[in-house]
Order: sequence, then C-alpha cells, then structure tokens
Amino acid sequence: MDFSSKLLEQAVAEMSQLPGVGKRTALRLVLHLLKQPELQTTQLAEALTKLRTEIKLCRNCHNISDTEVCDICSNPNRIREIICVVEDIRDVMAIENTSQYRGLYHVLGGKISPMDGIGPSQLNIRSLVEKVKQGEVEEIIFALSSTLEGDTTNFYIFRQLEGTKVKTSTIARGISVGDELEYADEVTLGRSITNRVPFESSLKS
Repeated sequence: MDFSSKLLEQAVAEMSQLPGVGKRTALRLVLHLLKQPELQTTQLAEALTKLRTEIKLCRNCHNISDTEVCDICSNPNRIREIICVVEDIRDVMAIENTSQYRGLYHVLGGKISPMDGIGPSQLNIRSLVEKVKQGEVEEIIFALSSTLEGDTTNFYIFRQLEGTKVKTSTIARGISVGDELEYADEVTLGRSITNRVPFESSLKS
C-alpha cells in the first residue's frame, strides 16, 4: 500500500495494530478522522491518553476503575460474602448486565494456559486465596468460560482453597462448552448464575 504521506502511513500502521483492524480498515478510519473537525480528533487522542495514564485497577477485586476501589466494591448494598471469579472486565460487564448477581467479583486477568506461557503466578490467584483465608468469604463462584483453560484454572483455584471452609460453586452449564461469557445472552447468563451448582459436582460431570 503506497502512501503519499509518512504521517498518514504511521497513523494507519498504529491503527492496524488494533484487534480485527486490517490495513484497509485502518486507512478508512484514519481518513474519516481527517474529515472530522480537529476538536473531535483531539478529544479522541486525549481520551486515549487518559485511558493509559489515569486508569486504575481496583485494589480489592482488580477490576478496571477510575478510583482505588471500584464502584462495585465500594457499594454497601453488595453481598460481600460472595465472590464471583471471572477472567476479565468483559465478564464483569456481562454478568452485571443480567441484574441477577449482587455479590462482589475477583478478576483474574486471564486463564492458566501453558501453551501461551501463562501460569498461576501471572494471574491474580494469590490475592483471592488470601482473601478467602481471612474468613469473611462464604462462597466462591467460578464463572470462567467453559474451555479447557477455564476448567484448568477453576480446578487449580479449587485445590488452593482446600482446607478452608468456603463453599465453591460454578455457573450452571446453560453456557455451552467452549463459549466465552461475554458472548452469552443476558437471560442465559443470568440463569447460569442463579442456578449455579457445587463445584465438586461439576468435576463428576
């Protein structure tokens, strides 16, 4: 692809690094931005800069937040004795959209995947175990996607929690095996949370 401007070429190269954005789509987006008022492009650039420099991770659950403690963890109406373990913020958003869950969350930041070089030490597992050992948590809900990596991560955490009095459950298999939580419809996901089953039972199925 030949460019008449090095600045245009650089902008397209950076834009094409986004997931699902090829060079042609990147060029179309960049040319669109050039046609917009300068203020709009400047506001977009400022929003992205703030996203990188000011975004925080909640010190309690590792959810993305504007403050040290996210809105969910700081909400006094949430059930603090129940923690739903998810992979990332997209899963938090998906479950929140169901309006069926009133507990707290714990965001792992990924799943155990030896093929991708991701081990337990690279995830937020230790802080979850420490939280449980403090004795205030009554139930852990495993809400990872029904994939090999998700099941492996669930089982690893389950073994780490052995010896504690915490109840462990997993979302009902209304979510098809291999499906990602963020793509499940709200009704199905809501029912899966409400009709969760003991984790030990899922090991036998």
